[in-house]
Amino acid sequence: MVYDYYASGAEDQWTLQENRNAFSRILFRPRILIDVSKIDMTTTVLGFKISMPIMLAPTAMQKMAHPEGEYATARAASAAGTIMTLSSWATSSVEEVASTGPGIRFFQLYVYRDRNVVAQLVRRAERAGFKAIALTVDTPRLGRRESDIKNRFTLPPFLTLKNFEGLDLGKMDKADDSGLASYVAGQIDRTLSWKDVKWLQTITSLPILVKGVLTAEDARIAVQAGAAGIIVSNHGARQLDYVPATIMALEEVVKAAQGRVPVFLDGGVRRGTDVFKALALGASGIFIGRPVVFSLAAEGEAGVRKVLSMLREEFELTMALSGCRSLKEITRQHIMTDWDSPRALPAPRL
Repeated sequence: MVYDYYASGAEDQWTLQENRNAFSRILFRPRILIDVSKIDMTTTVLGFKISMPIMLAPTAMQKMAHPEGEYATARAASAAGTIMTLSSWATSSVEEVASTGPGIRFFQLYVYRDRNVVAQLVRRAERAGFKAIALTVDTPRLGRRESDIKNRFTLPPFLTLKNFEGLDLGKMDKADDSGLASYVAGQIDRTLSWKDVKWLQTITSLPILVKGVLTAEDARIAVQAGAAGIIVSNHGARQLDYVPATIMALEEVVKAAQGRVPVFLDGGVRRGTDVFKALALGASGIFIGRPVVFSLAAEGEAGVRKVLSMLREEFELTMALSGCRSLKEITRQHIMTDWDSPRALPAPRL
């Protein structure tokens, strides 16, 4: 049940496969004979300096994967010098995660029908030292995840959604289909709209990242609504099936944002080469989800550390072999895609 919950996507799972497959349609145009003896992967996200453009996406209920759950993930992210995003539906609270020690952390927010619950949660995240809110905007209802329906997915009885424990919203009832789908239907606000992004800015001074944008139209509205950044995401292919892979939607969103806010990619990243491809298409950084929960299940904190160091080393090698010494040297000319016309590539300089 737990494996299926983490691994599966919505309906036919076409987008789930496409999130991966789309990367293989992007090829490199490496530049040679460049001194790559020193490579700088550092970057800043919302003004916070991190060691690499690889961050941890919010993934729910991590204690299903490992007894230490979000504690282990927080320590691994901090050790790697990068950002962890804590899910609203974590099995550890914002206060507990903050207690693991220093680190730059963002908080992913679901908007509940009861706005007092939302305001309280945002205040707790602020007090616990979280630095930004990642507002998930693609989930007015939960996608149809057929494995969860078949398994009658529910949170194991020894766990709770820790952030909601004191509000009597921490438990998930058994259901004839997916217990999570029933929970979402009962608690999450389907009326959520752009005016709520404005409302959120009135209750917090934290920057707001809009997570779940796939089109130029919504990217433009997000910028107008005061978003501090955009996360191009299809929710790990768990919401609407047959949306494009996030790497395919990325360039459209980047162009629409016109450099006014950073754009990040979430979905399908499994290799350092994938990170490079996302940055070449204009992303300011990427988020990984499933690699975190799978490595956590395998080896706890050490597993998550290992995944982060593997991705880091692969990305550094990709940069070196492409002739890039810093992130700003990674450009659109370093890749070609099957949607490039021959004219899109630069004319040779003689």
